[in-house]
Parts: sequence; structure tokens; C-alpha cells
Amino acid sequence: MIRDAAASDLPAITALYGREVLGGTATFELDPPSPAEMTARFEAVAAKGLPWLVADLDGAFAGYAYASPFRPRPAYRYGVEVSIYVEEAARGQGVARALLTALIERVRTMGLRHLIAAISDSATSAASIALHERMGFKAAGRYAQVGWKFDRWLDVHLMQLDLDPAGGPPASPGLQLGGGLA
Repeated sequence: MIRDAAASDLPAITALYGREVLGGTATFELDPPSPAEMTARFEAVAAKGLPWLVADLDGAFAGYAYASPFRPRPAYRYGVEVSIYVEEAARGQGVARALLTALIERVRTMGLRHLIAAISDSATSAASIALHERMGFKAAGRYAQVGWKFDRWLDVHLMQLDLDPAGGPPASPGLQLGGGLA
């Protein structure tokens, strides 16, 4: 089951992300963020009106996904970056696909145009890359050896889903990024 995340999900979200920080390469953070920091991140996504979704599998928290502004400058307001984290026990059961499907549809209904995925450690992320390809994302480039974690260099594989490949003009005003952004 996919649903909107709530404040009550933040302990599970924080724990999952913290485990990925300490043991995985899906993020280049080195120290797990505090519950207060994760709450601030959750609230920042909500303040932009962007989706933060949770997956439940057999009544238990199985993962989460969210969209955040791709870049702060106003011309980028039609694009978002997607992030997906799935509990290890729930991997291979369609959770990531269900989260990404729901996230794409939610972003589409908002009138946004581009979804960007930055998949860390492309050498060991074949399943994530394959999932994004099955969902229509295209390779958009690679940052080679841009992160140093676990005593090795890591790449970032960039993928993009264009919701309006014909290139029509925007149907909505896009994200309201607020003042003070350069």
C-alpha cells in the first residue's frame, strides 16, 4: 500500500535512512541525520507541496520516496529530483516500483515536467538503474568518481524522465521556490 507520509512515519524513515548512510552508497552522507534534521527535511518537501510517500507491506513500513526541487533557480521549477529508500527485507518485492509509479503520477498531476534520478555508485546499482529504465527514465550522464565513501570513489548515474517529450509549454506555474534564491 502506498500512502502519503505522515509525521508518525518519521522514526521509521529516519532509521531506514540512517542505516543507508552507515552501510550503503545510495547517499553520500557520512553521518546519519538526527530526527530533528529529518523532520526539517520532511517539512521542507511539504512546504513546496511536493509528495513524500510511504510504502507499507503486510502492515509494516517498507520504504519511502519523495520529490524535491531539482535546483533552486526559478527556471528549474518544472523539474524535481526523486529519492527512494526501501527496507532491506522488502527489496525485490515490487516496493520500489510501486513507490516510483505513485511518485511519477503525483508529479504528473502537479503539472511538472522532469524527474531526475541521481543513482549513486552506478557500479553496484544495476537494479535501481534497471527499475528507472523500465519506468521510462533515460540515461542523462554520469559523474565519475565524485564521492568518496567506504574507502573508494563512487560514481553517480544520472537519469531523467520527461513527462512531455514533445516539448510543449508548461501547463502550470511549476514549483514556487520562494524568495531569496539566486
